Amino acid sequence: MSSIDLTEERVIPKKMNCLNSLLLEHIARYHFSVNEVTGRVLDIACGVGYGSFLIAKYCKKSVPQVVGIDCDPATIHYANRTYNHPRCTYYVDDALRPDLADTYGQFDSIMSFETLEHLNDDRAFLHNLKTLLKPGGKLIVSTPLGAGRAYPSKQDFHKFQLTEEEFIDLFQDFSLVSFYQQHGLVFRPYEKGQKYPIMIAVATKKSTQPKVN
Repeated sequence: MSSIDLTEERVIPKKMNCLNSLLLEHIARYHFSVNEVTGRVLDIACGVGYGSFLIAKYCKKSVPQVVGIDCDPATIHYANRTYNHPRCTYYVDDALRPDLADTYGQFDSIMSFETLEHLNDDRAFLHNLKTLLKPGGKLIVSTPLGAGRAYPSKQDFHKFQLTEEEFIDLFQDFSLVSFYQQHGLVFRPYEKGQKYPIMIAVATKKSTQPKVN
């Protein structure tokens, strides 16, 4: 098994300074999610698994299973070796594969942090997440903000970075959405005009409604 390519944008806690700002920001998003996730949890684009492990450890009473998915075999190999937990399972798969739900079923909660900007089609990805989420389930997604889909990102490994409006528009089909902004370890409810670099959505999938005859 090849080693993880450290030239990619990978957060690997055991290979980073504990005060590294990128590491702290990523861990903070998982701690933010501790009070949001319940039931069977999917961590898609889970990286090396530290966040899946954190959720399994801190949500013992509310989360019976965490499934982590990432596209890189070396990363998942590392996750299985380093962040093994009785309630965690890790798989290699493509986040844009349209039939993921056929393989993994549906989830009560889904997390995906700093993923949208790495994909060619963020809207297809959101559609996948919605398919993977049970009716009434909760989705937590974060992304850095930027100039928008029409402009290639100047950041390494990012295809583009959405505007606030583009990010908000992704969640129109959800029944309840709360938006937050993150700067370092600080989280605050979204307020237009406040230029925080990271935006987070906590969205609830609409419950199926009985047909009315």
